[in-house]
Amino acid sequence: MSDDPIVQGFAQSYREARSEFLAAADAAGVDVHAHRHPLLGVDGEELAMDVGRIGAADAPALLILSSACHGVEGFCGSGIQVALLRDAGVLDAARHAGVALLFVHGLNPWGFSWWRRTTQENVDLNRNFVDFHAPLPVNDDYLELARALVPASWPPPAEAERTIADFVARRGAMAFQTAVSSGQHDDPQGLFYAGRSPTWSHVTWRHVLQDHGRRCARLAWIDLHTGLGPSGHGERIFSARDDATTLARARAWWGEAVTSIYDGSSTSARLSGMAFEAVYDECPQAEYTGIAMEYGTLPLPEVMMALRADQWLKNHPEAPAAQRKEIKRATRDAFYTDTPTWKHQVVEQALEATLQAIRGLSA
Repeated sequence: MSDDPIVQGFAQSYREARSEFLAAADAAGVDVHAHRHPLLGVDGEELAMDVGRIGAADAPALLILSSACHGVEGFCGSGIQVALLRDAGVLDAARHAGVALLFVHGLNPWGFSWWRRTTQENVDLNRNFVDFHAPLPVNDDYLELARALVPASWPPPAEAERTIADFVARRGAMAFQTAVSSGQHDDPQGLFYAGRSPTWSHVTWRHVLQDHGRRCARLAWIDLHTGLGPSGHGERIFSARDDATTLARARAWWGEAVTSIYDGSSTSARLSGMAFEAVYDECPQAEYTGIAMEYGTLPLPEVMMALRADQWLKNHPEAPAAQRKEIKRATRDAFYTDTPTWKHQVVEQALEATLQAIRGLSA
């Protein structure tokens, strides 16, 4: 066991991560409300979206810090949340600025525990916030690639890899990334499935916003993610609707390096159905500003291969135990770099972004 307090805050399982978070919250004097999940975790443990607030219920400004929107990415986000809860400087800065802090641990606790990026419905939570009463869009480019991305056997046959290589050669790497990752509603056993109804995490996130976000005048959100970009680098991706005023405010707070999916400056493709849509719906009185902190892990082709393998495994529960273990470990490694150097990098950048948000909200 490391004696480094930053490293100690990172965990090896959801159960351990939740325990670390609850202990850090308790030490900081934070009451935590558990929104309990209907299913159990991989070890039979209770799952929950845990919510802890520091600051008055009627504070004019609220900063939300969340982890595990994409399940297995929660290993990073949880460790960061623990570090922030233990940082007296951050808590004092928020208190003196009159900014309330809301820690949301485990937006998607099922995926966190089971080492999946998706919810128990195989849904990408950050594509699930669409109008399900309207006709759902069809992602034709994804459907062209679907059977090659998640073939009937694994490792993928040469024909599947040729189909993908041909698409990239014809359309380009970003067109491929967009086709695969932007979201799709037609292949429930495929990648980046956006669902055909709201997930448990979707509904519960709305309840959290209703409980905590309706009395503030200004609301900011830092959502912690992993899997894109150079190892250890935290890209600050604008996370709001396409609005020039809001983007300018985000760049004034967090720096001109804030990227955007709308102008092509981000490593992320342009997405739809993102979770920030719930903020506009549930907290219409608040001036909203948000970013996703996207920390790099492995090169994108390796991350994509891990996602493909994990989806194949989900579709083939009869897979041999050794293959299952290998695929699950590769999935976690694609979204969590388990080294002290990486952990310090991600915490330092999150600390900076959090203090910048507090200053921005109090201005």
